[in-house]
Amino acid sequence: MSTDVRSRNPRRSRASEIVAREAARFIAREAGTESLITVIHAQSTAHGERIMVFVSVFPVGKAPAALAFLERQRTAFSNHLKNHSRLSLPRIDFLLENGEHLGVI
Repeated sequence: MSTDVRSRNPRRSRASEIVAREAARFIAREAGTESLITVIHAQSTAHGERIMVFVSVFPVGKAPAALAFLERQRTAFSNHLKNHSRLSLPRIDFLLENGEHLGVI
């Protein structure tokens, strides 16, 4: 039996939705043209202190460079979240969602 996270904690689900939306806006503005980085979804951990943002990268061969970019931009993205949301800021991790997870950044 599967329980939807939204039904258990709608506040955490809403925070994940806000982070996913703002991550997509931030990446569209800041990323270069070497690859296409698309935010697939965001998911909060059980206690809400961490949100994982799942991204897809095309071409797949550019995924390591794209993930390195996201790692370098983590502080800038946190500042973007401070300015565009009223969330208490969780730690943000970016993961690849190209059919497999290559790792947390």
